[in-house]
Amino acid sequence: MNIHDLTADEQQILLLLKNVMDPEVAVNIVDLGLVYEVHLNKEEKQIHVVMTLSTRGCPLGDTILQNVEVVLQSHYPDFAVKVELVWEPEWTPDLITDAGREMIG
Repeated sequence: MNIHDLTADEQQILLLLKNVMDPEVAVNIVDLGLVYEVHLNKEEKQIHVVMTLSTRGCPLGDTILQNVEVVLQSHYPDFAVKVELVWEPEWTPDLITDAGREMIG
């Protein structure tokens, strides 16, 4: 995802998603590289997030997805939030941002 291709509102959503942590590694889902796309449709009042998890069997996957919805609904209460879980492209550690790598230590 190229942050420069996002609207200001979509960049704000990405910042909000930094509040959602992957509890297993204590790094937010954005810096882990789990968020692939963010779309905001003001006319239809919809937010669409395309993301993955680090593993298919992630025991906290449902919690992470719910937290994405909760964070976005709290800031955009009039919007429908759709979180789409995808497995392609497959997540790899190469997707972790420099900030994420610093958090992991």
